[in-house]
Amino acid sequence: MFGIRPDGRRIKNVDPIVMFTPYVMPTRNDAQNFCKQTIDYDTLANYIKKKRGEGHVFSFMTIVIAAYLRTVSQCPELNRFIANKQIFARNRISVSFVVLKNTHGETIEESLVKLELNATDTIYDVDDKMRRAIEHSRESSMGTLTDRFARILLSIPGLATLIVAIARLLDRYGLLPGLIYDASPFHTTLFITNMASINMTYIYHHLYNFGTTSVFLALGKRERAIVPLSGGGVTYKNQLPLGVVTDERIAGGASYAKAFRVLSDCLNDPSALENPPQSVKYEVEMRPARDVNKR
Repeated sequence: MFGIRPDGRRIKNVDPIVMFTPYVMPTRNDAQNFCKQTIDYDTLANYIKKKRGEGHVFSFMTIVIAAYLRTVSQCPELNRFIANKQIFARNRISVSFVVLKNTHGETIEESLVKLELNATDTIYDVDDKMRRAIEHSRESSMGTLTDRFARILLSIPGLATLIVAIARLLDRYGLLPGLIYDASPFHTTLFITNMASINMTYIYHHLYNFGTTSVFLALGKRERAIVPLSGGGVTYKNQLPLGVVTDERIAGGASYAKAFRVLSDCLNDPSALENPPQSVKYEVEMRPARDVNKR
């Protein structure tokens, strides 16, 4: 309320056209933009192989998340969100994703994980935090904080409907308790899904109207692309497709273009993610990252 929320601060030094778009497109469904980005598979595969030889077991998803984090550190516009038709800058950087838990027989169980990261984190930091969060979600009988919260809501008929309706109203004015902001995977910088882990291609995953997620990435399985040669003829290239859905209201097209150039540079040279960024750009004062899954 009054431009101050537990998860961010209202910003006003934004292009008037950008500030006006939430009035024209009041929901995220109105404002979704879809685009496909491609990642050079062999570049990342060779990097993963090299780091494995050094004792670091990275995944493709680890690299993508670390690259996106580095992009946010240089393009803080990606860490904005819309609430009550106003533009806010988050005071944390977080990533939400689904984890497949240990299964028995035909049973498939999923758990939602939400990571908080620091803008200065390296790929080693991201990998360590992801690994610990995933292990906790799979080993804990109670699941993550999000799992426990959902279980409580569903234990009483009608409670989930009532609480979500109240939460929507309070969230509009930034009045939700901090515990809910911590537990909710829908209040996050980035939501990402790894479709390749279930042998599926990329998708364009919708943005949720509930919460504040402004960007959704879906990593697909490897594709073989035909690439024309300059002297004639063609060759084949291994690519990882990335389905990107963004809320166009948080920034102008030029800001998004700059952000995707930075992301592309990071994915073309993931070794740059091994060191902290030389500088970080902030729009508001950031809070240190916390482990929100083990409460």
